[in-house]
Amino acid sequence: MKSDNGWKNILEVENLATRFRTSDGLVHAVNGVSFTMREGEKLGVVGESGCGKSVTMLSLMRLIPQPPGEIYGGKAMFWGRDLLTMSNDEIRSVRGSQIAMIFQDPMTSLNPVLTIQHQLTEPMILHLNMSKRQARKRAIEMLEKVGIPEVEKRLSDYPHQFSGGMRQRVMIAMALSCNPQVLIADEPTTALDVTIQAQIIDLVKRLAAEFGMAIIWITHDLGVVAGMAERVLVMYAGFIVEEALVEELYSNPRHPYTKALLRSMPRVDDTRHDKLEAIKGLPPDLIALPKGCPFAARCVMAKEKCRLENPVLEPYSPTHKYACWVNVETGELR
Repeated sequence: MKSDNGWKNILEVENLATRFRTSDGLVHAVNGVSFTMREGEKLGVVGESGCGKSVTMLSLMRLIPQPPGEIYGGKAMFWGRDLLTMSNDEIRSVRGSQIAMIFQDPMTSLNPVLTIQHQLTEPMILHLNMSKRQARKRAIEMLEKVGIPEVEKRLSDYPHQFSGGMRQRVMIAMALSCNPQVLIADEPTTALDVTIQAQIIDLVKRLAAEFGMAIIWITHDLGVVAGMAERVLVMYAGFIVEEALVEELYSNPRHPYTKALLRSMPRVDDTRHDKLEAIKGLPPDLIALPKGCPFAARCVMAKEKCRLENPVLEPYSPTHKYACWVNVETGELR
């Protein structure tokens, strides 16, 4: 699968849709999401909590609990094979070995009653057909790569015996142990202090370069994306509202929501010292999505058309797309 610029697309997602059945009604969490990803690319996915970032990636991995969840539309082509139509055995063979995921809180991902050695070696024995001795040697190698000190002594330790930052390093070692082609990182630094955050980000970037691995980095922090990603997807209410190279997104945001996110974030290069602005209002109810643009109720530029029709993602340049009826520079309809 070749993209327009000749790069190979490792992942092509088209019109992905996921919903959850609740006692109050259907929650439309992901609404027709489409994007592509190249080999070795670093892709950031940003947006407020509840915008569908994590559910989109969990849907790709088929980790949505069903019921109450349901992936009811779309395709997710990984090297030409649809992840959404694979058998359970096929998707299990992809998870961990070809696409790996690390989560926000490693304590909910690591088993508290199993040693680190057991949890690290199990996927290597399963996916790479290693012997226990080979898997142990590989586990030591991976823990050394992620900066765990005195590795051989610590293999027999349990998750609670590690600090938060060290547990996240263990999760990264586990995710990379089978040499995946794509690593999905779901806000892996949110629960860590700023110094440890920077260390984990640098570690993942270094290992991605070493392994030639693509990264999808999910976050609500645009500052993290600036230092990590090459391209960014901005999500709101289950839709992608803007997609651009990271430099373009920061220098020339085209969607009012993206502009509002950037205005709410402090920047070290801001010489005007403008006051930070909060985004007023709340995201829409995903059970009763509005007919028009989901951001219209909070948008200072919204027109009548915005409340009646939901715009689709359209190209602004070859590397920049956005979904908005309004020209953000003039405030008039396009």
